[in-house]
Amino acid sequence: MLNKNDRAIVRELAARVAEIAALPVQEEKREMWRQLNARRPARPMVMIDQVCWNEMNVNDELTVRCADAECRGYEGMLRRMLFQWDHFPVDMVVESFVRVPKAVRNTGFGVGVREQVAVTDPTNAVVGHKFENQFQNEEDLEKIHEPRISHDPAETERRLAVAHELFDGLLDVREWGYDPYLSLWDPISTWMGVENALYAMILRPDFMHRLLDRMTDGYLAMLDQLEEQGLLCGPQSLIHCTGAYTEELPAPGYDPARPRTKDVWMFGLAQMLSTVSPAMFKEFEVDYASRICARFGLVYYGCCDPLDGKMAEVRMIPNVRKVSMSPWVNEARGAAEIGGDYVYSRKPSPALLATDRFDPDLVRSNLMATRNVCEEHGCPLEIILKDISTVRYEPERLFEWARVAMQVVGG
Repeated sequence: MLNKNDRAIVRELAARVAEIAALPVQEEKREMWRQLNARRPARPMVMIDQVCWNEMNVNDELTVRCADAECRGYEGMLRRMLFQWDHFPVDMVVESFVRVPKAVRNTGFGVGVREQVAVTDPTNAVVGHKFENQFQNEEDLEKIHEPRISHDPAETERRLAVAHELFDGLLDVREWGYDPYLSLWDPISTWMGVENALYAMILRPDFMHRLLDRMTDGYLAMLDQLEEQGLLCGPQSLIHCTGAYTEELPAPGYDPARPRTKDVWMFGLAQMLSTVSPAMFKEFEVDYASRICARFGLVYYGCCDPLDGKMAEVRMIPNVRKVSMSPWVNEARGAAEIGGDYVYSRKPSPALLATDRFDPDLVRSNLMATRNVCEEHGCPLEIILKDISTVRYEPERLFEWARVAMQVVGG
């Protein structure tokens, strides 16, 4: 039985979310995301994610008051959703349901992270990392084990019971399976350190290929287990901070009790390969990621990695629909390479929110340059502001960025 005060706090917030979720604009926005993802956009779309929430607590709107840890988790999620809706909604969609994660257990590859951490702001989750290289000889490859997937149905039922007590009559409760994130190079960067891994690609390429082979085989085995046990997630609302709504998924023959990889989106990236040649990008990323991406219905590819000079290789990856254009790309080259074939997923620089003096006019000119180059080359455009480490403790900077962005896209 939940604490009555905790339950009352969560239900009060959920009631407001339910009212917002029922607004006609939510389905209007879903349809606009569907149009964009079909490469027939009504207009460019805008999202804001990965916010420095430690700097956002205006008027105590984000202060969590529940005592129970599980209730605090739901309360924090609802408060952030409402805060974003009130202050910088852009093209977010507020859903009429709450996702409750199934108790899926994943052993992973069996390799932990050994690191030193540098902290500049103790209230911020963004920290510096120095990783120890744990892969220096052939024997170290044996550290990588095939991931094993299992499910704890009793724990899933317990989670669902709590959610029903909190949300019944206000928001629907949905079981949520495993939403795959299957990067090869993000884990390697934490196991070896970026510099060590980059040198190994040059000095020990066969070793790195064996490492990548083991990881890729492990990921594919993991996907087989998730499908066999019916533990994959259902149709997503978001994929890597962007709207995932589409008429193309799930695939024909979809069974909600047993989702398949071809029913959902996946996202891939190789951020630490930003400085390697297109040939090395193909050899050490595309050839492996393609085996994984071939399993999925649609793919969002890229993150901070500049892909404007590697689009020929990105085109080799199956099922890609959106391609990230990070702050470090040549936008004109990226737009010319993408054309109307993919969604041009622009990541404007969050550094513009961290300057000594915030300049809305600079934001406007930056975003207009993106819109103009995409119009010139016929690119379906989304603008995704993410990785916001700081707004210099001035939340109104983010609110103003959102206002300017919506003016630029005509929202």
